[in-house]
Order: sequence, then structure tokens, then C-alpha cells
Amino acid sequence: MKTAFIVLTYNRVDALLEVLRGLAPQCDAHRHEVLIADDGSRPENVQAMRDGLPDFACRVRHVWHPDTGFTIARARNLCAARTDADYLVFMDGDCVPNRGFVAQHEALARPGCFLIGGRVLLEEELTREVLQGHRALQALRAADWMRLRLRGQANKLSHLLHGFGPRARELKRFRWKGIRGCNMAFWRGDYEAVNGFDEAFAGWGHEDADIVLRLHAHGVHRRSALIGTEVFHLWHRQAARQDEAANRRRVIERQASGQVRAERGVRQALDAPEAQVTELNPAWRD
Repeated sequence: MKTAFIVLTYNRVDALLEVLRGLAPQCDAHRHEVLIADDGSRPENVQAMRDGLPDFACRVRHVWHPDTGFTIARARNLCAARTDADYLVFMDGDCVPNRGFVAQHEALARPGCFLIGGRVLLEEELTREVLQGHRALQALRAADWMRLRLRGQANKLSHLLHGFGPRARELKRFRWKGIRGCNMAFWRGDYEAVNGFDEAFAGWGHEDADIVLRLHAHGVHRRSALIGTEVFHLWHRQAARQDEAANRRRVIERQASGQVRAERGVRQALDAPEAQVTELNPAWRD
């Protein structure tokens, strides 16, 4: 199968480049593609991203749309509408993949299911060391991680269990707990069947729960990955959450209605004159 990694970003180029440096060695020219879902970053940050882009063997595209607020559902749909990949892995631009992230996601993909991966939360001091180039997350050994955990710089150590192989638990009913938009994967056909993320969700919160709910209503089951798919979530100040309650109510209303398709989603994103798509790695064809 062909897999697209859709990486969300907004004006945090240092974190984004760390994520891309983690992805680059894991992607090959024929089976993978990377799309950067840019929710309106400023020109100087876009240029810094282009200047610092690591070497990829696969196609890499930057999909930018104007900054009209916190519109991550729109940014993700704009990318999903522009790839022909069979499998879509959605990531946040401050979540660095572990060394086996790509292979483990592909190993856990199952027809009739979507996947929610794990994350390891990093605290401020460790995040600063990573972004300043003093710590390479991919190079840390088990003993290093154990020391960091004891100092409270990482919230868990599940990524040290990769030797036991990937693990996932299937949930056939909707549950709020454990939904993480920073690390989710869908078969393209299922994503299109529910019309992707619902762009009615603006501001922080619950657009990820909404698509999970609609996929369950469509008959697609959730797999929660316990081991293997972790990303390292770099510390940041909490986003403004004034829209959280309204977004949560929208999900609850959707649950009562049983609605499956987003009214404005990936199908509508096909016709988006404001989207600017740039090839960042034209040498991938060579």
C-alpha cells in the first residue's frame, strides 16, 4: 500500500523540522509521501521550513492556506484531497515519530479499522534541549529514557517495549478516552466515506472525537495501539480553549443524530482556490 503522512503545522518551524527529521529516514520513494498541512504560517516560517527540510527519498509537498484562525480540520482535508495514497496517517508538527513509527503503523493497519497511536509527553526542559540540538531523541538509549522518566521529563516508557512487537486493542464502540488527533491513521476509502474531518469545528478541541464517532457509525472499528506507534510530544503552552465546550456539545449532538458524513469536509476541499501547494522535493522522481 501507499501511505501518506500528513503533518499539521502553524508557526512552529523548529518543532516541525524535528518531526520531519524523524520521518525522513523511514520513508522510501515508492510507498510513502509526506504532506505538510500548514494552517497559515507566516512567510518567514515557511521559508525557514524550506531551508531546513531534511533529505527525503519520497515526495514532499507543502499545502498552505490563509490564517483565518484555528482551522486544523480544513488544513488536514486540503492535504487528504491532494494525495492518492491508500492509507492516511495524521500527525501534529510537534510530535516526533519514534524510529519504528512508519513500519509499525503499516504493520498494524487492518481493513475495516482505523488506528489511534500512542504518545509520550515530554516536559519543557527536555523539549528545549531537543530543539536546541543538545538531545537527539532517536539516539537515546533505554537507560537514558529511564533517567528522564525518573526526573519527570517524560510521562511513560512504553516505547521501550518495541521488541515485543506492535500491539493494538480493538474497540467496537465509541469512547472519548484515548482519542489523539496528533497520531491517527485511516484507510482512504473510510476517510472519504465520512467526508473527512468536519470543518464546522473551529478553535481547539474534539474534531478528532467527531471523526472517530462518525467512523464508528459507518461501521469502522477503532484500534488503539498500545506499543509501537508512539510519538514524542514536544512541550508547548496550552492552546486557548474557549471553543472546547461548544465543540464538545457538537459531538454529543452528532452522537444523538447518528450522522455519518461531515457537511463540509474532504470532498469540498477539492475545490479550494485559496490552497497553495508547493513541491518541496522535486528530485523524488529521479
